[in-house]
Amino acid sequence: MFKTIVKDFRIIFDRDPAARNWMEVLTCYPGLQALLLHRFAHRLYRLHLPFIPRFISHLARFLTGIEIHPGASIGCGVFIDHGMGVVIGETAIIGDYALIYQGVTLGGTGKESGKRHPTLGENVVVGAGAKVLGNLNIGNNVRIGAGSVVLRDVPSDCTVVGVPGRVVYRSGVRVNPLEHGSLPDSEAQVIRTLVDRIETLEQQIKDLQEAPPVATIEIRSGESHGNSANSHTATVSVAPNSCSLSEHVLQEFFDGTGI
Repeated sequence: MFKTIVKDFRIIFDRDPAARNWMEVLTCYPGLQALLLHRFAHRLYRLHLPFIPRFISHLARFLTGIEIHPGASIGCGVFIDHGMGVVIGETAIIGDYALIYQGVTLGGTGKESGKRHPTLGENVVVGAGAKVLGNLNIGNNVRIGAGSVVLRDVPSDCTVVGVPGRVVYRSGVRVNPLEHGSLPDSEAQVIRTLVDRIETLEQQIKDLQEAPPVATIEIRSGESHGNSANSHTATVSVAPNSCSLSEHVLQEFFDGTGI
């Protein structure tokens, strides 16, 4: 337990440029204080002591604004930055070196019993205000964008954005966990694609209205009367297919991009 606390303390200097000295970190970082109280409460909880673990959790919530159920399992080197409004449920599991920002909820979706809260892998980053709900498995090295709502499992090495959360793969690219400005905007891409499609279709309609017929097809039908047959002439306007938009962006968005 002592080694875990040391890792919790040291990771702050690695991930927060505002951390200047050990006294400041010990006294002014509610995320560290909440974790210290939680680790003590969690040990008592595993001994099946009544009341005391929940009271310690409630006390930590009053002092730090961070609510962690004593039953939650939290790995080493976890950093809760700022932390106000963070809620972590009873059966939640958080892997080593996770980074959690303020307003995050790792919660359930109903009154079911058993495992009902998320499991986060190692090196997971959960942005401010994000919600991960239900018994989900979030893989290693996953980044969840600020304000996202994750309702399905997420494979490793992915970035999740939007409501509901959608995955954008970043294969082979190592991303700094603090670079939240580099998160992709899948909704903006889809809206841009739809606008481009509308403009293309409007241009096609305009071209069809203005262009003269480019092909005349004579269709013969009916029974022959002597050497002649009934004939009908149909005029068909043919226009080139100018829609070069890719269906890939839209299909990925509607399918949840891999979720």
